[in-house]
Amino acid sequence: MQQYDYILVGQGISGTMLSWFLQKAGQRVLVYDDARPATASRIASGIINPVSGRKFELAWLYETIYPIAAQTYREMETALGITCFQERDIWNVWPSAQMRDAFTVAVKKSPVLEATPLMMQQEAPRHTDTLFQPFGAGIVKGANVRLNALLPAWRERLHLREERFNADEMVFTGEGVRYRDVNAKAVIFCEGVESPANPYFGKLKFLPNKGEALIIRAALHTDNIIKKGITLVPLDSDLYWAGATFSWDYADAAPTAEKRAVIEEDLRQLLKISYTTEAHLSAIRPSGPDRRPLVGMHPRFPQAGIFNGMGSKGCSLAPWAAQQFVRYLLEGATLPAEIDIKRYFNALR
Repeated sequence: MQQYDYILVGQGISGTMLSWFLQKAGQRVLVYDDARPATASRIASGIINPVSGRKFELAWLYETIYPIAAQTYREMETALGITCFQERDIWNVWPSAQMRDAFTVAVKKSPVLEATPLMMQQEAPRHTDTLFQPFGAGIVKGANVRLNALLPAWRERLHLREERFNADEMVFTGEGVRYRDVNAKAVIFCEGVESPANPYFGKLKFLPNKGEALIIRAALHTDNIIKKGITLVPLDSDLYWAGATFSWDYADAAPTAEKRAVIEEDLRQLLKISYTTEAHLSAIRPSGPDRRPLVGMHPRFPQAGIFNGMGSKGCSLAPWAAQQFVRYLLEGATLPAEIDIKRYFNALR
């Protein structure tokens, strides 16, 4: 039998962050991930946006979680010899005078993070030759994580089995859990959209939704993230991720002509210049019942845990949430109530 401290199931952004912090703490970690290409983490843009909603309200816990996220990604860049994290201006093109005015109100309330205002009015016109922006634009200080660089690079450093994990084969023991030829203190599920089928955590009311995006090539010549309903995120020289759509009702995870047309119409209203489409992506996003992370151990089976539900803020939330979980597992620290799975214990008992 092989001995590990923890078995993690899944290596999206959640499994990546949890395995990183566990290994930093000296834990022996084995990850099971069957390398499906079209998962939400693998095709996501990796945006970190400090504000949300039409009132441009500061994202939940942003002043706490962003410094942790930035430090974590920079440490991983150094450890892995890659570039995956870049702070960028988010150039918000206003679709209406009302949105412009709402931003003006929000700027007056905007906090300062590390001596930099998070929101500001445009100081000078940008992208006048390439974008339609009759109502002007505003600037939000954001970032993005190149998950297509980070996840494969970290994967190479893991003790990894590229196979599907069958939770029905888990055997709980006095020392922890046994799975086939492996003993561990616990198994933690970081399965993303697979969670509703999990025999231990499937009773949680997950709210999966489908997103689609295009990879386009356009001579925008910018490192800014551009946002006007649709979001354009730089990937390479004049190569951009353009998306994403949002659907509650869907037949499967495959790309659709309908949503491609929606993205193309948004691009038509935003871009003054032509573009070519390089790829059409789609995936099912995991989401928890209250859009907060799901973190903790099962009330009846304490050798089984969950680390999931990071949602659209996953790149900013996951490092902080993983740090909190590792402190809980190894030091007995209390999990923040907003992410603690205890809030759903009645459904799991």
